[in-house]
Amino acid sequence: MRLNSDRGTQYASAQITAFAAENGITRSMGLTGICWDNAMAESFFATLKTEFYYRRVWPTRDRATREVGAWIEDRYNRRRRHSSIGQVSPVDFELQYSSETAEVQLAA
Repeated sequence: MRLNSDRGTQYASAQITAFAAENGITRSMGLTGICWDNAMAESFFATLKTEFYYRRVWPTRDRATREVGAWIEDRYNRRRRHSSIGQVSPVDFELQYSSETAEVQLAA
């Protein structure tokens, strides 16, 4: 997710800072004490872990990667209703937004 990340020492260490600079990597980090910077990412990962990941045993890393991706695409994006977007799924929200935007452009 392209959101501000945790400011844990493993992410803010001098070694990571130097590695990022040497390799042209721009890091995105929230400000200290601003707890809502990464609230959306925290919420997503909490949901993923609680509703899906920790309920299964993964025989291989590859299988876990594929099944997590499938869960995100099917359950999280297409079927799970989100309170922050009016109790609709992200896919339905995007479709509604696209329709409204197209109608406004046609009317103009």
